Amino acid sequence: MPKAPSTRPDSSTPPATAQRHTAARPSQPQPPALPQSQLQSRTPPVGRIPVLDVSPSVERGARPAKSVVGEPFEVTATVFREGDGAVGANVVLRDPLGRSGPWTPMRLLDEDQDRWGAEVVATAPGRWTYSVEAWSDPLATWRQHAEIKIPAGIDTALVLEEGARLLLRAARGVPQRAQRLLVEGAAQTLRLNELSPLVRLRTALDVELTRILTRYPLRELVSASRPAALQVDRERALYGSWYEFFPRSEGAVVDPSGRRAPVSGTLRTAAERLPGVAAMGFDVVYLPPIHPIGRAYRKGANNSLEAGPGDVGSPWAIGSPEGGHDAVHPDLGTIEDFDAFVARAAGLGMEVALDFALQCSPDHPWVEKHPEWFTRRADGTIAYAENPPKKYQDIFPINFDQDFEGLVAETLRLLRYWMAHGVRIFRVDNPHTKPVVFWEKVLGEIARTDPDVLFLAEAFTRPSMMRTLSKVGFHQSYTYFTWRTGKQELTEYLTELSGETASYLRPNLFPSTPDILHAYLQEGGRPAFAIRAILAATLSPSMGVYSGYELSENAAAAPGTEDFLDSEKFQLRPRDWSRADSLAPLLTTLNALRREHRALQLLRNLRFHETDNDQILAYSKRHGEDTVLVVVNLDPHHAHHATVTLDLAELGLAPDSRFEVQDRLSGERYRWGVDNYVRLDPARQPAHILTVHQES
Repeated sequence: MPKAPSTRPDSSTPPATAQRHTAARPSQPQPPALPQSQLQSRTPPVGRIPVLDVSPSVERGARPAKSVVGEPFEVTATVFREGDGAVGANVVLRDPLGRSGPWTPMRLLDEDQDRWGAEVVATAPGRWTYSVEAWSDPLATWRQHAEIKIPAGIDTALVLEEGARLLLRAARGVPQRAQRLLVEGAAQTLRLNELSPLVRLRTALDVELTRILTRYPLRELVSASRPAALQVDRERALYGSWYEFFPRSEGAVVDPSGRRAPVSGTLRTAAERLPGVAAMGFDVVYLPPIHPIGRAYRKGANNSLEAGPGDVGSPWAIGSPEGGHDAVHPDLGTIEDFDAFVARAAGLGMEVALDFALQCSPDHPWVEKHPEWFTRRADGTIAYAENPPKKYQDIFPINFDQDFEGLVAETLRLLRYWMAHGVRIFRVDNPHTKPVVFWEKVLGEIARTDPDVLFLAEAFTRPSMMRTLSKVGFHQSYTYFTWRTGKQELTEYLTELSGETASYLRPNLFPSTPDILHAYLQEGGRPAFAIRAILAATLSPSMGVYSGYELSENAAAAPGTEDFLDSEKFQLRPRDWSRADSLAPLLTTLNALRREHRALQLLRNLRFHETDNDQILAYSKRHGEDTVLVVVNLDPHHAHHATVTLDLAELGLAPDSRFEVQDRLSGERYRWGVDNYVRLDPARQPAHILTVHQES
């Protein structure tokens, strides 16, 4: 239940030019192993060629950085040396078996700050390592000096002989015979006295020769950084579209007059909703708790303290005489029905995520069997959950300090029970109200035996807690996106999520949840729902909606609150999914675009662009030749126009480029360049989602 936030001598094994890592062949030479002393030292030596400030680095390397299979991520480092000698650098990425692939050469990003970088990609799940090697580049240094000395007639013969010797050494490291002969030929040319010194120098600066020597450099004084850990997960840890719905509402029968008790839907009836969800392009179906619900202090409609005979209670008030966290609510069916639900979803190409909430109702079997798991108040009663001023009398929180190991064992048993029934994703309710060390132990053990199992942290809380939960094992996290509605705050927050924290925290953007109906949605109506869906779907590779979102449900329980009126947490909500004003077509389009465009499946490639209107937000995502530009009107009430000024370099385009774009929402095509006029009406077209088709 979410709460609002409180706020490397020379080598004969050269690197390849490819900017992507692939697994090493067994016969491929390995980069030199680092001394054990360097692996164990708390403060590694600087090295002959300093390699400093390697990034990403999570808690100075104490915890692994994160990536998924096929996700490009950048490794950067500060590399320099004394004097004016040239240096080079490369990244060494080792797979879980310790094998390295081709080295990835780094490029100089910032000359003034000696900052180097390279993009690498891990190709399989597991615990990898990465390190940066820096080295003296004697050939580059020779070129720098030769281009000054030879035209000036300084030590000409000596300089040319030194160059010839360096080229012959370098040739030994070039594997292809034709290329090796070219390098050797250049060395011999430097020794041809019948040619002028300048002609010989030009041979040594030949473009093709330079390309070969860049790919297979002559490396000296190699120094390496300490290896850093990299946890590589399956793709769903980064990319996917989630759809949350309550099984009990699908197929439910509710008498509007209230004269007859409502009849709950079941897992079998809920399975009939799955084709519709799959048709919209969702990857994950997320279910709130499906366990028996307690009767003691059961909440009524709209969270009232008095429950009537027909009130179904909150699914998060887990446990009754019928069972606890390893049971299915009788109204929903049996464990066989759940298995059938999971199988139906899988047949439609979707995974099932299950809510995991470590709390219980007063009727839960734990209350009698494990009284030490609860906190007693001065009067002897068990303390119920509170988030003042809110009270949850129907829920008992867990005390983790009385039987920590027992709770770890029980939690692992429960998770593995549901894993055995096909659940490989868990959305964890309120993890920030449990000790971080608890999650570190539980998630570490699950990762050891079942690394494909993923955990989403539902933690709307302080940034330090959200970040730490991600560092100790959670694969995704809810975020403050729900509360970021303005241009500046969206730009700042998503820049943080796609940059500063992206090496360990993966955001999943939900515009609303069963607990949170933001004022923006309450007041902005259907256009607001469309705008927020577009933002969530294109800003982050993981996004989700709560059922009813496509129907723009925005009635609040009371003014100034973020609670839904007639909240589905406390009552059945059958819906008419055939409504003409449904946003299902938009969600279908957005999910189709996300599947079509690799750029939208990544996080670290988000870049914002300038607009001259604070209600118009512009940003892009690019992966190779795949570029998506998004321009959104953030005002759900009024049309706005603006000039969008693009950073063409971020799009991989020349400064004076003109190119054609197609709006994937309207189908229209435009000619764009640096400055582009847009006008967006939230009621008709709240955004452009543009793909680049050609450059001229």
